[in-house]
Parts: sequence; structure tokens; C-alpha cells
Amino acid sequence: MKGMVIVGGGHAAAQNAASLRQQGYTGHITLFSEEHYIPYQRPPLSKEYLADQQSLDRLYLRPERFYEERDIDLRLGVRVSEINTKTNNILTTTGDVLAYEKLLIATGSRARLLRVPGDQLSGIHYLRQLDDVNNIKKELRDSSKICIVGGGYVGLEVASVLISAGHQVTIIESESRILKRVTTPKMSSLFHTLHTAKGAKIYTEAVVQGFLGSKRVEYLNCGDLTIPTDMVIIGIGIIPNIEVAKKAGITCDNGIIVDDRCQTSDPNIFAAGDNTNHPNTILNRRLRLESVPNAMEQARVAAANMLGQDKKYASLPWFWSNQYDLKLQMMGFSADGDSQAIRGDIETKKFVVFYLNEDKLVAVDAINSPAEFMIGKKLYGKAVNHTDLSNTNFDLGSLLK
Repeated sequence: MKGMVIVGGGHAAAQNAASLRQQGYTGHITLFSEEHYIPYQRPPLSKEYLADQQSLDRLYLRPERFYEERDIDLRLGVRVSEINTKTNNILTTTGDVLAYEKLLIATGSRARLLRVPGDQLSGIHYLRQLDDVNNIKKELRDSSKICIVGGGYVGLEVASVLISAGHQVTIIESESRILKRVTTPKMSSLFHTLHTAKGAKIYTEAVVQGFLGSKRVEYLNCGDLTIPTDMVIIGIGIIPNIEVAKKAGITCDNGIIVDDRCQTSDPNIFAAGDNTNHPNTILNRRLRLESVPNAMEQARVAAANMLGQDKKYASLPWFWSNQYDLKLQMMGFSADGDSQAIRGDIETKKFVVFYLNEDKLVAVDAINSPAEFMIGKKLYGKAVNHTDLSNTNFDLGSLLK
């Protein structure tokens, strides 16, 4: 009997299964995940879970009984190797064939690998899945000097956890500044100063040429710079998992191409999450987002349309990052702005940067300012006065009336 099949075990997959039931679907739902864990939260892996501040049970998106009570068939540790769009069925690595009525591809993404001499030495890790973090945590007991390759948000979050735990941390970034791909020089400088003040060593414009050691990594080589280390954690970006879709003949280009209903080039197949290249009517462009809120919203939209509704995706991209005592919340893309207004005091690490384009708000970076961030989200696209935004005595909430 045909039912709904979900390929993937992350945020989008779990939300899609839940949404199908919430919207009244009573047929079979089967979710395939390559991992052996029920769907869990990804953001805490580089934050609370790594710091031993969050237990495994609290990491799960929903308890196991949720799936049992709603008759959602979890097939854990199983990979879907083939999708046959002519017969509407899938083939798994265990040899099972399962027919589908509609199918969701929520395969997410994987870590981009750093291929250099010595990359097979033990003690070199990537942080993408739960097992990755568990392996890192085991080795941390005997590791005092840690090298982090990649100065993006995940790398900096890991650095803040490890420094807070007493480890010596060195950050290697190939660009001219940390966070260069995602934020402004002002914000990069703020986080650079924050981490160095906490004890991190940061090398920019440094390219890893190899790792040295007998069986385990002992040194990281950046040409004229050799750094002794007990462990290396690499975070140099991700690659969308599109192979099974591409093999099935589904259109892909920097992700699986979907429309604003999360539908692929095959009318019976939908996609959601990091692996999608989707249109955003609010931003008036196509993009691929590595974002939990995006994955969850796309999953809800896909579920509605898998059930024959006509729901369209239209959400603002937003993100967050926790480092030490700083909570950064971001909305939109700062590169879209041609001017900015700063509200609050950068020195006290409680401020907001509003980015405007032709006096319309297009992005927000908020440090330890959740209320202002929420107002900023609601003001997106609206014309606002620079002076009002930067004046801390002015009631921002009045702009919503």
C-alpha cells in the first residue's frame, strides 16, 4: 500500500512527519534515516551538548513515543539508495522496496572535507552529526591543545565551549577575517576581539597544507607556520546531499531545485531543508539556506502540498549563535544594506545593528538584545528613520503601530 515516504532524519524530516499527521493524514508514513538515532536537534551539538550541559534525551526533537503514538514508521540506520520516479518507489541499502504516494527528500547536508596530506590521522574530526560530537567528547579528556580549522559560526561556537572548559584553542581561517562570508567587518572584529580576550589564538589568511604525526595528529602545517596540537576539529562548510535526487533525474543546481511549494521537477516529490535551492519571494531571489527555521517551515509547507493543498513558502531567513555570554540573533543578510544604524553600546556587548537599503530595513544583527531583534523582524521591508533606530530613548515598538 502506498503512503508518504520521507528520506532523511533531521529537522525537516521530523517536522514533515508531524505536520502530515497534524493536518489529518491517516495513511502510512515511513521515515528513513541513515543515523541510528531518532531525529534530534543539530544546533546544540556545537553548543550545550558539546559542553555537557544538555543530555541526549533533551536533544531529541520529540520523544520516541511520539512516533509510536502517531504510527510513524522510523527506519533508522537505513539509507535510501535509489528513487524510481516511473514506478514511484524507493530502494534501500537493505534491499527493501517501498512504494510512495508522495515523497519528501530531506537529506540535509554533510561536512566539506579537507583533503590534505595526513588527513587520515586519528584525532582529526568534523562536527556535523551526533556521533561526531560523541567521539570528540571522548578524546577531549586527553587533549589540551585544540586546533579549529574554519572561523565560521560553528567553529567559533566550538571554540567558546572548549576555551570555557580550559582547553588551549587555536583558530585557523583562510580568509582575511573570521566570519567574512557571513557578516560585516565590524561584527568580525567584535568576535575576533572576544575570542582573543578569552585566550584563543587566531590566524587569518592561513591555509592548512597538511597534518603531521605518526598515527595521531601532532602538528598542523600551514606552510611557514607549524602548530602543535592534540586534536583538530574542521568546520569549512557543508555540501548539500543531492546525490539520490540527481540519480533519479530530479533537477539540481546548488541543491535540489524546488518551487515556492517545495515541489521538485517531479510532481510527486518534494524537498525541504539545507539541500534545497528555493525561491524566496520576500527577498526576491533564489537561495540555499543552512538554517533550522528554514528547514522547519519548508517541511510544513511541503506537508500541506503533499496533501493537495496550495501553500506557498514565504519566510524571512533568520539565524542565531551562542558564544560565551553573547547571544547573536540575525535576520536577513547584512550585505543587502547600503547603510546602517547602531542602537546600544558595542562596548557593553548589548546592541543592535540595523541594516537599511534606501531607508528600508533589510537585515538585523542583535547582540544580547532579543526584544529589539523581534521588533526588527517585524519591521523588515519598511521605511524607518535612522535616528529613531539608533536613539535608545525612542520606543521601537511604536513603529509597529
